[in-house]
Amino acid sequence: MNVPLLDLKGQYQKIKDEILASVHRVFEEQQFILGSPVKLLEEEIAGYCGCKHAVGVSSGTDALLISLMAFEIRPGDRILTSPYTFFATAGSIARLGGIPVFVDIDAESFNLSPDKLGEAIDRLEKKEKNHLKGIMPIHLFGQCADMAPILEIASSHGLFVIEDAAQAIGSEYLGRRAGSIGDVGCFSFFPSKNLGAFGDGGIVTTDSDELFSKLQIFRVHGASPKYYHQVIGGNFRLDAVQAAVVSVKLKHLDQWTRRRQENASKYRSFFKNEGLEDRITLPHEKGSRHIYNQFVIIAEGKRDGLQRFLKEAGIGTEIYYPVPLHLQKCFSYLGHRQGDFPLSEYAAENSLALPIYPELSDDQLSYVVKMIRKFYR
Repeated sequence: MNVPLLDLKGQYQKIKDEILASVHRVFEEQQFILGSPVKLLEEEIAGYCGCKHAVGVSSGTDALLISLMAFEIRPGDRILTSPYTFFATAGSIARLGGIPVFVDIDAESFNLSPDKLGEAIDRLEKKEKNHLKGIMPIHLFGQCADMAPILEIASSHGLFVIEDAAQAIGSEYLGRRAGSIGDVGCFSFFPSKNLGAFGDGGIVTTDSDELFSKLQIFRVHGASPKYYHQVIGGNFRLDAVQAAVVSVKLKHLDQWTRRRQENASKYRSFFKNEGLEDRITLPHEKGSRHIYNQFVIIAEGKRDGLQRFLKEAGIGTEIYYPVPLHLQKCFSYLGHRQGDFPLSEYAAENSLALPIYPELSDDQLSYVVKMIRKFYR
């Protein structure tokens, strides 16, 4: 049996007519950059996330970058974040000359640990604290970080909070949607995301009128009005074709989320029935709404062998992420060593993402678990 990690063709076939009609309208209008499709999507995403404003941008990475620019990050400024995440989080900080201050993760959720966050701030020297500007928690794999204590710490130190919600659109924390909890929320429409475009795209959400105005200006090279530049921005515009695609998909997102949640529940039953609970650590649901952008298990000491075995059985998997950011060569100047963030390193060495997309059949889910049982036997 073949079980890919993700089947976007299956998703497309079900909404093909809607997609083609939506992009055809863009072709007829011939307005491809910003315009009415982008404005409509911004209104839809703001409403979906429970925010006042949304600003469409060119990618999830650029959503992070433009948000930091709106907070006027300068060389030497420190931003607290996790080393167990996609590169863009810390990369966007470094691109502006900022310094990522890494904080280890919670062992169960894989998200930034509030306890370790406070400890990391306490360890900073006075000069470093003077340059401490913000916190960038990641809502990893579709589950919100523990935001209440993070916001409390941010408030006590006068720090902004940028939610990296690239994998978490629709996830919730204490009744609030991802992207509406911090000062801004950053989302990605990369095709493999729960809400994916047909190329790159992203969006930033906020309740702040001031930040909304800044974000709009920064995405068009800092021009306001056109050709008059008060600040140096960038080309961070979302194109109309991608906005049209995402608007169609947004109407189906909650249904797809329910299917992902149902698949996660079925996985748990299958793992229990196969007696694998003492071999495999399944995802912990610590938030009020986990949307399962990924279904990530821990296969301690066996991950790489298991991945090879599943590949031979026709099952797609992925390792998110094999090298934590503090051990990446490009961040060697920060002076970190193996063992500095042990929980992040443990997750990087032992975690494996299994297929969880909505179109999976029960037979496919069962097959994945049976092959895992076969590997362990």
